[in-house]
Amino acid sequence: MLVPIFFIILSIVGFYFSGLTGDFVFQQMILRLARNLVLVMSLMIPIISGMGLNFGIVLGAMAGQIGIIVIMNNGYTGFNGFLIAVLVATPIAIILGYLVGKILNKAKGKEMITSMILGFFANGIYQLIFIIFAGTLIPFKNKDLLRSSGDGLRNTIDLISIKSSLDNLLFPNSPYPIMTFVVIILLFVGIYLILKTKVGQEMRAVGQSMHIASVSGIDVDKTRIIAIIISTVLAAWGQLIYLQNMGTFNTYNNHEQVGLFAVASILIGGASVNKVSWKEVVLGTFLFHLLFIVSPLAGQNIAGDAQIGEYFRVFIAYGVIGVALILHSWEENKKKSLNLNFDLNNS
Repeated sequence: MLVPIFFIILSIVGFYFSGLTGDFVFQQMILRLARNLVLVMSLMIPIISGMGLNFGIVLGAMAGQIGIIVIMNNGYTGFNGFLIAVLVATPIAIILGYLVGKILNKAKGKEMITSMILGFFANGIYQLIFIIFAGTLIPFKNKDLLRSSGDGLRNTIDLISIKSSLDNLLFPNSPYPIMTFVVIILLFVGIYLILKTKVGQEMRAVGQSMHIASVSGIDVDKTRIIAIIISTVLAAWGQLIYLQNMGTFNTYNNHEQVGLFAVASILIGGASVNKVSWKEVVLGTFLFHLLFIVSPLAGQNIAGDAQIGEYFRVFIAYGVIGVALILHSWEENKKKSLNLNFDLNNS
């Protein structure tokens, strides 16, 4: 609980020195929560299943972006276009999640670093496909998506045709993304219901002890794969929600910071690598993105340089992840030491 309290104090101080009005911060926070909550939510199931912080949600974000590229290439617009992007992205995310789950089952105990490296590897393949093969091996109807040379996607793609297609659904005149929050609530309820099922109980059991779960007859590897598939699909949906809200798509780097920012958010909310609830997801996303809003102006007013706030924000993101991993390593070593002492005393 100390971590959220520290960041609440930090946010209050930053807000004071930023000079921003409460109304402006409130409006920005509503938009940022709508954009990012599903991405942060996607980390919940792997944590509950004992797999730690799934940096591999980057692959889910890539699946979402492939869905966007498909609809833009075929001229689909509005909410129908958004739904088609979801339908395209979901099976891709399921396949990627299955592959990631299979690999993480070969790296038990090292899931976090393995998922991070998988994200880098997948990014290389993504870049290869859309820089080299797009427009050459992969034909494109919409030539406006390609660079002037005719091969490779442009660095930035305008998504005005699907901008706020979910946000404004049924409530086109509302200044707030009401339908997006409805979807977010439904997804939280969906996770809650999943955890109440037999599969959900098996995930909790695997998260507490893989050995005991296996002895109890639970297929540990299968359960872990299901957890990663759910996480990857949620990340794909989260990235689609993010992009339709933003209205622009940075083809080659929109996905790169997804894992880092989502992990930092959930840790700031008070979650750990093996314990989380919806409260940590919401609080962490709120506090992390509140710092995004206030830190540049706070840095400008305190040190005369807005970039100071940017440096501080990056430092916070990496720092909180580093501290969490150190604490996790310390707890694991302590647990192993206690188990060893217990075995020696009984022998």
